Amino acid sequence: MNNPFPVTELRCSLCGKSFAPEPFRYTCDTCGNDGILEVLYDYERQAAQLQPALLKDCKLPGLSRWAPILPIHSASNLPPLRVGQTPFYAAQRLGQKLGLSQLYLKDDGQNPTGSLKDRASAVCVASALEMKMEPITAASTGNAASSLAGMCASVGLKNIIFVPEKAPKAKIAQLLMFGATVLAVRGVYDDAFELSLKATQEFGWYNRNTGFNPYLLEGKKTAALEIWADCGYQAPDYVLVSVGDGCIIGGLGKGFLDLQRMGLIERLPRLIGVQASGSSVLAKAFANGDKVVPQAEAPTYADSISVGYPRAASLALRGVHQSQGRFVVVEDSEIQKAQALLASSSGVFAEPAGATPLAGLVKMCQAGEIPPQARVVLLVTGNGLKDVEGAMKALDHGPISIDKDPQTLRSTLESLLKL
Repeated sequence: MNNPFPVTELRCSLCGKSFAPEPFRYTCDTCGNDGILEVLYDYERQAAQLQPALLKDCKLPGLSRWAPILPIHSASNLPPLRVGQTPFYAAQRLGQKLGLSQLYLKDDGQNPTGSLKDRASAVCVASALEMKMEPITAASTGNAASSLAGMCASVGLKNIIFVPEKAPKAKIAQLLMFGATVLAVRGVYDDAFELSLKATQEFGWYNRNTGFNPYLLEGKKTAALEIWADCGYQAPDYVLVSVGDGCIIGGLGKGFLDLQRMGLIERLPRLIGVQASGSSVLAKAFANGDKVVPQAEAPTYADSISVGYPRAASLALRGVHQSQGRFVVVEDSEIQKAQALLASSSGVFAEPAGATPLAGLVKMCQAGEIPPQARVVLLVTGNGLKDVEGAMKALDHGPISIDKDPQTLRSTLESLLKL
C-alpha cells in the first residue's frame, strides 16, 4: 500500500514563491527556468522515522531507508538495483601525506552505473513509475545519462538521451548497452541541455535534469544523509566535492539542511566546492556577490564538470554560503596529479571529476586552511573506468616493455631496484 506523499510544498529558490507539489511542476512561474524549486516536508513528522536508533537496526537496502524524506509514495517503486550505501573509507595513508588525521572517502563510483548520478536517477524512475510517465529524457556529459539509462533498463522504461558529441566513448557505450536512444548533439553540454528542455515542453516527456526537475535534487541529497550516518550520525567538519552545474553540491547542502531542520544535527559541515579553472563560473560568482556570468565554453580535463551555464547556481551558492564554506579553483594539471595520488594512496580509482575534490584539498592543506584534526570527507562522484583515456593522461609513465626471456627480466629488475 502506498504511503501519503511526504512533500508539503515546492518553494522557488530565487523569489520564495510557494507552489503545491503538483506532479508536473518543474520551475517557478515568475522566475522561469532559473527558478529551481526546493522540495519541503513536514520535518517534525518525518524526523520521527529517521532517528539514529531506528536507522541502526534498519534492514532496508539503498535509498529505501530514506523514503520518509524523498518525493515518492512508496519505496517499492525505486529501481531494484542497489543505489546508495556506497563505501565509506578511512583514508589513513592519504591523510598522512596531507597531514590530516581524519580523512574519509565516500566512494559513489561504486553505485550500479559507476557514479553518484544513480541517486537522482533512481528517484526519477520511481516518480515516473508513480505518474505513469515515459519516455524520460535528460541531457548529460555522460554520467547522468548512463545512470538514467541503467535505471530505466532495470524497470523497462523508455529513455531518450541528449549528449554533447564529444562525450567520452565509455559513457556512450554504457548508454547504448542499456538500450537508450542516444542523440549526440553537435555542441557542448549546455546545447544538449537546452534541446532536452525544448523536447520536454514540445512532446511532454518526463525530464530527468536535476537543474530543472526539483525532485531529482532530493535523490542527490541522500549522499549527505549517508555521510551523516557513516560518521556515526554526526556531521563532519568539511565535505569537498567537484562542481559543474551545481546540482551535487546543492543536493549536499539540501541534505544537511534537512537534517538540521529535523533536529538531527546542530551545525552544517562546511561545503567546499572544487572547480576546474576552465569551468569555474560558480567559483567566480561566489567571489563576486553571487553574480552568475555564463561562459560559452568550459574546457577542462574533467569532462563531467565542464559546464558553462550552471543550472543549479542558486542552490549551489546557497548551500556553500549557509555552511560557511567556499569554492576552490584548481588547474587541470592538479586534477591529473590528484587522480593518480588518490588511486596510489587509497586504492580508489576515480574519474577526473571524482578526483577533483582531492586537488582542492591538497591546495587547501598546502595553504594551511584545514586543521589537522578536522574530520574531512571527500566525495568521489564517479569511477575511473568511466574515462580510461583520461586516466592515462594523468600518468607520467606507462608499462615497462621487456622481452620474454628470464635474463631480460633479471636485468630489468636490477635496473629498477637501483632507481
